Amino acid sequence: VQLVESGGDSVQAGGSLRLSCVASGDGSFFGKRVAWFRQAPGGEREGVAAISPSSYDKYYADFVQGRFQISRDNAKTSAYLQMNSVKPEDTAMYFCATGPFLARLGTADEYTFWGQGTQVTVS
Repeated sequence: VQLVESGGDSVQAGGSLRLSCVASGDGSFFGKRVAWFRQAPGGEREGVAAISPSSYDKYYADFVQGRFQISRDNAKTSAYLQMNSVKPEDTAMYFCATGPFLARLGTADEYTFWGQGTQVTVS
């Protein structure tokens, strides 16, 4: 089982980024909730957004405030995070995670599989 994130970059405030996560290995994606978490240096890992297996339900952290959109393509075992109007406080390592479906974003301990992360820096 492997989750690989990409798309992180250095960007100016107000700009946009699209993060991608590709899953491989049995049991890591289909029927699973997929989420994006982030962790800033010295900070705790916090949930950003999650999406249900069918894409019908999406859950966002309050700080997203309509700026980010999560999506997934089950045929490609991939998930995405479109980040718009980014702010310096969005600077963090962003992680993709999958786990059993629950109707919420939830906390990190609810997720089973994790990627290695992709760095987003906003200046």
